[in-house]
Amino acid sequence: MSSKPYDQFSKELLEELLSPLGRVEVNKQVTDEARFVDVLFTSAATAQAQNLGLLGRIAVLNTALLEPFRNQPSRSEVRNCFLKLFTVIADSQRKAKREKTSLPEDSLARLWIISPSASASLLEDLDVKLDLEKWSRGVYFFQKCFRAAIVAVNELPVTEETLWLRILGRGETQRTAIDELLALPESNQLRQNTLKLITNLRVIIVQQQETLTEDEQELIMNLSQAYQQWEETTKQQGLQEGVQQGQRQVVENLLRFRFGSVDEELSRVVDSLLQLTPEEFTPLCLQLSREELLARFVSHQ
Repeated sequence: MSSKPYDQFSKELLEELLSPLGRVEVNKQVTDEARFVDVLFTSAATAQAQNLGLLGRIAVLNTALLEPFRNQPSRSEVRNCFLKLFTVIADSQRKAKREKTSLPEDSLARLWIISPSASASLLEDLDVKLDLEKWSRGVYFFQKCFRAAIVAVNELPVTEETLWLRILGRGETQRTAIDELLALPESNQLRQNTLKLITNLRVIIVQQQETLTEDEQELIMNLSQAYQQWEETTKQQGLQEGVQQGQRQVVENLLRFRFGSVDEELSRVVDSLLQLTPEEFTPLCLQLSREELLARFVSHQ
């Protein structure tokens, strides 16, 4: 399975959940060898994150590098995450030196590797430990000076506190989390926005490949109930504006998935694509090049 749709979903979900609390930078390039942090979060001074539970606690503790994985990361991938962390810390230290300000150890960035699971052999190799007096089970800490932890999502307790991280899990862990998400009040804005992101992810995966892998089939199954409820709720409400906005978000996410961003030129293509059905606009977004889209839809406006 191509990791790109799931990576995009993970980044969008974390951006959606964390943006009210501070600055979220997705695909943040750090110096050294053009490395990209999946999500670099810097908390606002007045941020309060009680409604995000464990994720909120992680986010507001320090500047946070969040690295979500669809599959358990390899040892090499873990090391690459640390390269990003050390680069971010080095950048902040150089900045403090230029500005002649102090930079306490506790203010340095932290790395949070979010993995659907963590095998006993991986945990042993990483030499990580639980801190059950202060943190939930499933959160394993590296030695203190490394300022990092790996979150084994499948080991987190099934509570409201861990919901937003368990959505990034796999199998039964993810299915349970989505059931809990659906049980939240429809007035809950995080619920509604997350359902839209789930809908977008499902559409992209279904349309991207003719033959789905076992992993893709599992993911679609996990997302289907949320997708169906979002669709049924939209139909029952009969809010055409809501449908149009939801489809606009799908189109923009498809274009963002293909081209990295939706600039002014591509934004003019969106309105034309929305005149088509999802079955018509999805393959166009995934198959046509940027130049072909502009030639087909912008030149005739």
